[in-house]
Amino acid sequence: MEDRLKQRPDRALQSEPFALQNVRVTDAFWQEKMQLVRDTVLPHQWKLLHDAVPGAAKSYCIHNFRAAAEATARRQSGQEVAPHYTNRGFEVLPEDPDAPQPDRFYGFVFQDSDLYKWLEAVAYALADEPDEALEAQADAAIDLVCRAQQADGYLDTYYILNGLDGAFQNLKDHHELYCFGHLTEAAVAYAEATGKTRLLEAACRWADLLDKRFSDSPYGCQGYPGHPEAELALFRLFAATGCTRYRELSLRFLDRRGQRPYFYDTERGCTPVAPGELRYTYYQAHLPVREQHEAVGHAVRAMYLYCGMADAARLTGDEMLLRACRVLFEDVTARKMYVTGGVGSTADGEAFTFAYDLPNDTAYAETCAAAGLVFFARRMLQIEPRAAYADVMERVLYNGLLSGMSADGKRFFYVNPLEVDPAACTGDPRKRHVHPARQAWFGCACCPPNLARVIGSVGQYAWTKTQNTLFVHLYIGGEVMLQTRSGESHVLMESELPWEGNFSVHFPDGRGDVFTLAVRIPAWCAGQYTVEGAENAKRWVRDGYLYLQKAWSVQDTLQFNFAMYPQFVRSDARVRENIGKVALVRGPLVYCMEEADNGKDLHLCTLDAAAGVDVSWETLLPHMRVPVLTASGFRICSPEAAPPLYAPAVPPKRGNTRYRFIPYYLWANRTVGEMQVWMRAEGNTGFAGEKKC
Repeated sequence: MEDRLKQRPDRALQSEPFALQNVRVTDAFWQEKMQLVRDTVLPHQWKLLHDAVPGAAKSYCIHNFRAAAEATARRQSGQEVAPHYTNRGFEVLPEDPDAPQPDRFYGFVFQDSDLYKWLEAVAYALADEPDEALEAQADAAIDLVCRAQQADGYLDTYYILNGLDGAFQNLKDHHELYCFGHLTEAAVAYAEATGKTRLLEAACRWADLLDKRFSDSPYGCQGYPGHPEAELALFRLFAATGCTRYRELSLRFLDRRGQRPYFYDTERGCTPVAPGELRYTYYQAHLPVREQHEAVGHAVRAMYLYCGMADAARLTGDEMLLRACRVLFEDVTARKMYVTGGVGSTADGEAFTFAYDLPNDTAYAETCAAAGLVFFARRMLQIEPRAAYADVMERVLYNGLLSGMSADGKRFFYVNPLEVDPAACTGDPRKRHVHPARQAWFGCACCPPNLARVIGSVGQYAWTKTQNTLFVHLYIGGEVMLQTRSGESHVLMESELPWEGNFSVHFPDGRGDVFTLAVRIPAWCAGQYTVEGAENAKRWVRDGYLYLQKAWSVQDTLQFNFAMYPQFVRSDARVRENIGKVALVRGPLVYCMEEADNGKDLHLCTLDAAAGVDVSWETLLPHMRVPVLTASGFRICSPEAAPPLYAPAVPPKRGNTRYRFIPYYLWANRTVGEMQVWMRAEGNTGFAGEKKC
């Protein structure tokens, strides 16, 4: 392990995602999700941003932009003098939720970012399939954003409405730079998808102001974002514009973070901490980035910071920074990640706790944190193609991320637990952050648009490229366009995943150009796979990828088959909650039990892990047929009479039964009830075998 962490990456293998116009997802599974985002999620979220969905929590997002745009217009015309700053707190709501004052800011200080993430998701939808009405809607939103922007480039509705003299005075808490980051990511994506640059120009003006404000000059502010996001966004802006100032600003933010004395002590007028004491873990500002070796604090902040660190390591070749990224990725995924790919185990600070502390029924596992881990894994793959990164990315995408949205695209989870008892959600204060059903919206609505932008851009995670190599990280059907010696060359991929382990690659306009196809060998197949059509290719395996090199022609077709058996998995014995328990997985999917199929009191159930598992295709929801797993087991019988609370220990009565499992990401789509991922088990565990019905 230690040797791997110290290895220098092979810079020849560093890769880039495809430009939006050079990639298209055709996969049945993911195209359905992308269509759902385009046809349902985005229009629905547009209404939610306008507070136009009865019964849903108010956003006030569009309200704030309208108020800020009008205030900006009045001040530019001399009709109004900007007010002196009034601190209205981290969240403020109107006395009457249905009658907000037209010139006041409402919601959380970071409310602007919800619209920016929505715009980014729109960009990916438009890149996949043009839509004049949706584009016009986005253009109108961009116009509103740009009308709110100040003459010097400043753009944050909280301070525009509450007093610009307070700007940059609370970097620790007030998310200006976080909102800038999401604006910038949206602007880059929208320009690439549509060719329209108005929002990109606004982002550049905003970035230019930040570059001056946070310079290294004696007059520059030496602060950095309280919520990391600007760092990765600035690297993205640098890639889109070629302006090196944006790259250098991001590096300044990274280098300043965690330095002593703590900037936030100076900013907030706090007493400096004692030497050696760690503070600001919540903000990821407790240590300089190159000295961080353990994932602590707020999980979303951590993931976004690690993304910026990985981008910096790739662009600069900073080996200390790369080592820190490797160590942190290892800590997250080997000690602090749920089997679903969820991260951040506690509601207290939405944070990491300590190694192997992964409670199921109080799990936080915020949807945004899952998205952040996808971002981080992709960036590590760009630096060094190791299957371990892609395995994690796949696990998160199919489980911990998709679970955040209902099958109809109109309801959402902020928190993604692995065990739910509806009675406990209201009866136990420790579990009140857990919901047995998805919510229509949230006052803090960071997760739903985040999920939409990940689904819409899944092609950016499935494949990356170098000058001579196409990397297949995820088994998603699609089409990419490579630049080869003879010109443009399309590569077509077809996939039956996540349901079956078949994947094929075609070269419809192959002209005999030599290049390499690098295909991940997924951990879930346990090395059991076959490849047809590669007989004449030079082949080698490196870091979990199968490399195939030859002069590819139109006659070439590769057919991969990865073994996909139901498998019982266990936790490390240090995960106390899972001792004696197993989870059931098949391919990239984690499965769970629901009350709808197995009755109440799931804690009374025990699996017979020595028996096989049946796999049958069933219509779980209207228009949705999926593989459902059925396994044998035992159930403790309820006593006929009320027993004493405590009694002498005797073997409980139990009866044989069959248990039904569905994909975890689909839980809570039928009725409200109990759910469990981890089950008590007896018998040998491992590959469960497969019986197809």
